[in-house]
Amino acid sequence: MGAHHVKVVILAGGFGSRLAEETATVPKPMVEIGGKPILFHIMSLYEHHGFNEFIVACGHLGHIIRDYFSNLNYTHSDYTISLKDGRRTIVNPVALDWTVSLVDTGSFTMTGGRLKRLKDWLGDETFMCTYGDGVTDLDIRTLLAFHKAHGELATLTAVRPPPRFGTLMLDGDRVAKFSEKAPASEAWINGGFFVFEPGILDYISGDDTLLEREPLANLAREGRLMAFRHDGFWQPMDTLRDRRYLEELWSSGKAPWTIGR
Repeated sequence: MGAHHVKVVILAGGFGSRLAEETATVPKPMVEIGGKPILFHIMSLYEHHGFNEFIVACGHLGHIIRDYFSNLNYTHSDYTISLKDGRRTIVNPVALDWTVSLVDTGSFTMTGGRLKRLKDWLGDETFMCTYGDGVTDLDIRTLLAFHKAHGELATLTAVRPPPRFGTLMLDGDRVAKFSEKAPASEAWINGGFFVFEPGILDYISGDDTLLEREPLANLAREGRLMAFRHDGFWQPMDTLRDRRYLEELWSSGKAPWTIGR
């Protein structure tokens, strides 16, 4: 199978409770940046690197994701409708050569459980996987090549946590220095953008398994989990503040995750 046939799983079923204002009516991956769901931005990133076969693991409010894709051509295009018979003619079609499988993986299933439920969809080939709420300027092809070269079961993309809080330097009770941005920490965190071999599914016991807990911990203990270090842009949309930041980047015309598009 050529690289471009590697399937991409997007975990789009969670509740996104910290964005409660936004996610009461739409699932978190459908929260929009620049008028398009963040899910669409993530898929466009993969497509930009040549990957266009997607499996979207739906859960909470999954019908909204399904409706979006079944109407996508109309959502992103102008069309003429004949009210007499309801026929729609797209005027400027969005040329998206994507195959998208929408799979209901249960409303309360955890991230690992969602993957496990996709077993029959994945077959016995290497596949990629990420969360439905984080964007990056990662080079997906380089990530995949790294995975293929080390030959282990799993690769995650290690990223620097975005500086969320400013810092105070105190001198006694006096604020000696006030800094808007935290100093770049040495820490790495799991930024998603995984590459997995099908054997990963054996590490997931069932619906209640969080991918980030036992499966990744056990793989790490066995030395079978590799990290692809990405020092560039990575930003999740966990809070309204994150969403506003992504929206600002988008409207500035310099959104890092779309460079070169």
